[in-house]
Parts: sequence; structure tokens; C-alpha cells
Amino acid sequence: MSGKSKEERDSAKKQHEIYNGPGEANDFTKPEFVEAWNRYLATIDSPNLKTTLSSIPEFDPSYRFVLKIENTVQEDNVRSIKPELVSFLRKELKNSTIEVVTKIVVKKGKPLIYSDDEKYSEMASKNPDLKLLRRKFNLDFGE
Repeated sequence: MSGKSKEERDSAKKQHEIYNGPGEANDFTKPEFVEAWNRYLATIDSPNLKTTLSSIPEFDPSYRFVLKIENTVQEDNVRSIKPELVSFLRKELKNSTIEVVTKIVVKKGKPLIYSDDEKYSEMASKNPDLKLLRRKFNLDFGE
């Protein structure tokens, strides 16, 4: 007993057949892909997963789409729904060669400012008069 209803087993079997079957190889355009992607996105209940999938993968004529994500948590979330997602796209776009892969891309930004000296340096870079005030009034970060 797997604990799944007959409908769930049939649905999983159908997804497996779509995912692994020889199927079709119809061409489609980027707008058609984006439309299908957004239709799938509308079926997602999880806000975190919806945010992750809100960035559309880069369109690739070889039908291997790379979804850029920021961390391994997002990767795990995508991995959990990947068979369903790929099956949906293959069925909607009538192309069994579609693949979706993830790529972790680290966003480069300013480092977080924690210490008082770092905060002062950041503010002084935006307003040089702050250095003058600090010297004039002999201000320091006391304990």
C-alpha cells in the first residue's frame, strides 16, 4: 500500500510516460515558452517556490533551459517539482526534448556593514562633511 489514490498513481504514471517517452519534437517560440512557464507558475501554491520560478529561464533553441537560482535551498525546491514541471512543459509545448536545469549564480553586491567603523566609513563616503564634524568635535566610538 503506497498511500496514494488511484488518480495520483495514474497521474504519476502519465507524468513518467510524458517525461521519458519518445514523444514529439515540435518547435516553439520564446513567447510560447514564457506563456507555458507562466501557466505552470500559476498552479504553484508555495510562495517560496513561486518566487524561485518567477525568473524565466534563458530561452535555448536546443530546448535545454537554464534556471538561474541563488542558493541550494532553491535548488532543492526546484528539484522536488522538476519532473512535474518538465512533464507539463513537454505536454503543453508538444516537445519531449525539453530539459530544465538549475544553475546557482551568486549575486555580487556590497558586503553587509556590521561594525561602527564600517558604518562610519560608508556614511563618510556619501557625505565628506561627516569627517570634518568628527574631527572638529573630537568624536569617537566609545564603549
